[in-house]
Amino acid sequence: MNRRHFLMCTAVALAAPSVVMAAGGETLDYVPGLIEEKLAAGETVLVDFAADWCSTCKRQERVIADLRKANPALDEHITFIRVDWDEYGSTEVATSRNIPRRSTLLLLKGDQELGRIIAGTQSAEIEALLNTGLPS
Repeated sequence: MNRRHFLMCTAVALAAPSVVMAAGGETLDYVPGLIEEKLAAGETVLVDFAADWCSTCKRQERVIADLRKANPALDEHITFIRVDWDEYGSTEVATSRNIPRRSTLLLLKGDQELGRIIAGTQSAEIEALLNTGLPS
């Protein structure tokens, strides 16, 4: 294998996860004002307060990814936003919503909280929360 071929294959392999994620729906990284913007637009929002080092958060992310693959309606009706706990855990985005810790999932629509899960990783529990955000 020549160097050019190796570099091309490596570039394709590194880009593949991004393509798969975009096809299955994307998760937006939180920036101040994003949640309010999406809610004001009438969207239902799942806010995932997570840390990269948190094993519970990783498990929740895997469960959510599997549920999104199995049910495309979730991506059609819910906007997924990940809040980096290490960066924003002690800021207004967490304190104003009484978020006690990382690995908290919060489902919002308009000015209402539809539900939350704190440190739960059971697929059925997370699926029930997500289904709350789907139209009846």
